[in-house]
Amino acid sequence: MFFFTSVHAGINLEWEVMFVAHFAIAEAVSELYKNLRLSHYRNLFGHLREKAGSLSATEAFSVEVIYLLDRPTIGEFADFIGISQPNASYKVNALVTKGYLDRVSNDDDHREAHLHVTKKFLDYYGRQLPDMKSAVSSALTSFTEPEIQLLSRLFGKLNHHLATQA
Repeated sequence: MFFFTSVHAGINLEWEVMFVAHFAIAEAVSELYKNLRLSHYRNLFGHLREKAGSLSATEAFSVEVIYLLDRPTIGEFADFIGISQPNASYKVNALVTKGYLDRVSNDDDHREAHLHVTKKFLDYYGRQLPDMKSAVSSALTSFTEPEIQLLSRLFGKLNHHLATQA
């Protein structure tokens, strides 16, 4: 009976350690995500201006989603963010008018157009990225080379898993 109890207790302890580790990792990823989003929003709102041709916050989010979806159709964009196709068309038309998007006809079916971000968007978006690269480079100076390689592999696995869940 003692053997069974100690083995059973060992399994419970191992499970508890794994649970605590998973919880700690989830908390760390949540904190990292929060900090990344806050940094992004700070940069986003720092570049938004209330003048003709500027992006509203909703437009900025919309064009970023279109960019991240990598040339979706209006229907794909609408489905992804959960809005009607007419509402998506309205948002897209405003972004085309302001010069942040182009509609590019599909060579096989001219009724279908893909949404491409313009240089104007890439210039706007690119102003936010150097801050991220700089912050990561600065943070990595305290890591050893094996830690950086491990972190790179782990982020690769995490990104792959999250991408397949989307």
